[in-house]
Amino acid sequence: MSETTTTAVPTLLDRHRAVLPEWLTLYYGRPIELTHGVGRYVWDAEGNRYLDFFGGILTTMTAHALPEVAGAVAEQAGRLLHGSTLYLNRPMVELAERIAALSGIPDARVFFTTSGTEANDTALLLATAHRRSNQVLAMRNGYHGRSFSAVGITGNSGWAPTSLSPLRTLYVHGGVRTRGPFADLDDAGFVAACVADLRDLLAQTRGGVAALIAEPIQGVGGFTSGPDGLFAAFREVLDEHGILWISDEVQTGWGRTGDHFWGWQAHGASGPPDLLTFAKGLGNGMSIGGVVARAEVMNCLDANSISTFGGSPVTMRAGLANLGYLLEHDLPGNARRVGGLLIERLRAATAGLSVVREVRGRGLMIGVELVAPGTDEPSPEAAALALEAAREGGVLIGRGGAPGAGVLRIAPPLSLTVAEAEQGAEAVGRALAAVESRLRDG
Repeated sequence: MSETTTTAVPTLLDRHRAVLPEWLTLYYGRPIELTHGVGRYVWDAEGNRYLDFFGGILTTMTAHALPEVAGAVAEQAGRLLHGSTLYLNRPMVELAERIAALSGIPDARVFFTTSGTEANDTALLLATAHRRSNQVLAMRNGYHGRSFSAVGITGNSGWAPTSLSPLRTLYVHGGVRTRGPFADLDDAGFVAACVADLRDLLAQTRGGVAALIAEPIQGVGGFTSGPDGLFAAFREVLDEHGILWISDEVQTGWGRTGDHFWGWQAHGASGPPDLLTFAKGLGNGMSIGGVVARAEVMNCLDANSISTFGGSPVTMRAGLANLGYLLEHDLPGNARRVGGLLIERLRAATAGLSVVREVRGRGLMIGVELVAPGTDEPSPEAAALALEAAREGGVLIGRGGAPGAGVLRIAPPLSLTVAEAEQGAEAVGRALAAVESRLRDG
């Protein structure tokens, strides 16, 4: 009798590794395949249910499988999937009208892209063309996407695979409040020191700087920010030099912070930014990004330009339905109320744990900074363990921070209920208690 051999069937993870880049990050020691979701919950291929506290990196803004969005996509897909910007597109015009009105930017023009990276790329193109300069100010620890130009202004080395860039980037202090050379100052002193640093930096430049690009709350950087009013103080200096202000609202936009519809509004600036970029939550999973700018800046390009996929009829219909649902159900207000409760519950659940340095955030954009127990040293190990422990406890969360840091990122859909907030906070608290115990026991 001849021997028979069996060949193992490759797993989805095996197939992933065989055809996709090594640098394409997967969460968890045993990565999970998400198969479907409803509301604030998702399920994996093994049937496990999770409370989604990360929303596909802040992208599932309203809810999973929201009927209003799914219905709009299906209806439009049954009529026309694609046309490009070479033809009039009613859904694109309608969504642009709504966003222009919501932006606060006078005489606003809107250009749609397919991602936040592309939106920031476009904003940089507009600003440098308008100012005829390739010098750009960016924030230390900031992140604006993975394209060549976006990487060139990224102030977080963990997300910058090359130092090559078409831009000359100058990095400004102010994105991280509780670490760095100004951490021990009070808020007023911190802002004053950052403004002095900005003035000193500009004194060392030759020729005009095009723009400052900044996230009101740094996303990938670990949900950290300077004090309210920082960018208003920066704006005074920028205006003296004619430098444009680009507010990167890819993660802070659409009311996620609860207190304001846009992150820039927390700073009490004398007016809106010159350019505003958005993406992520608007499409609730459909690929929409974009730039809002005053007409003078948006119309400065003197060469042909179109977008093949930006402003797709299907994604625009999704955006209209999702934005309508957000406003009709006051989800920014829900983010303020339930987000405030969630921060309180997380602080209570982690009180006494020396692995937790800080629970910070605004609305439903919350960071939990972790350190080695009994120290002030950042602990990426603690964050990795916490990510796994939270998943085992039925909650999906994210990670972020500067290289070598350990920050958990919590950003559920804005329709999160009080019961779900309490459930998630308890689970995260249990996970962090287990992490502290494991680290202390060695």
